[in-house]
Amino acid sequence: MSLSPIRRSSLATVLAAGALALTLSACSSSGSGTAMDTPSASAAASSAVPATATPVQVMDQPFGAACAAVPKDGAGSFTGMAKDPVATAASNNPLLSTLVTAVKQAGLVDTLNSAQNITVFAPTNDAFAKIPKAQLDAVLADKDKLTKILTYHVTPNRLAPAALPGTHKTLEGSELTVTGSGQEFTVNKDSKVLCGNVQTANATVYIVDTVLMPTS
Repeated sequence: MSLSPIRRSSLATVLAAGALALTLSACSSSGSGTAMDTPSASAAASSAVPATATPVQVMDQPFGAACAAVPKDGAGSFTGMAKDPVATAASNNPLLSTLVTAVKQAGLVDTLNSAQNITVFAPTNDAFAKIPKAQLDAVLADKDKLTKILTYHVTPNRLAPAALPGTHKTLEGSELTVTGSGQEFTVNKDSKVLCGNVQTANATVYIVDTVLMPTS
């Protein structure tokens, strides 16, 4: 039976469409298409990506030029000081012997050692040496005045470097102000932090180059 030209054209079109469908189906089942379109491929890709590791927490280290003068080991080292309460820790630091004498003179050793989570701005021996000897001797002999000055160097909150800038109330009752950022800080405009973020068992210590004086 012969087909008319029109019917032969229609049949060719149908056969071509069928062939195209078969070709697409074969491509899809053979995996030659996009791999991420199939569940198994997605799972394989996910397993190939390593799990994100939990970040390691690293504590801030002491900073500042004067930190080099702190002993490398023993009770007066940073590791040793971290084990003792603040007054005891300071007594093992050669930079702070005059401060320790003043704290003992004022009877504040137990007060400072028993306090919890405080910040201490600790003047170096050279800071006390800036005060004329006669004036310093008079202060050391006046327990009330000495206590007022020393407690002005202590805040009731443990301040990390990032929290240091700003105004902070002291144990003496009045406020001190810290300016700066990073590793450069100044207290009350003229007392520079020489070695900061020193940890003791109950306090964070910032060693400063000038004795702080309360305004009241």
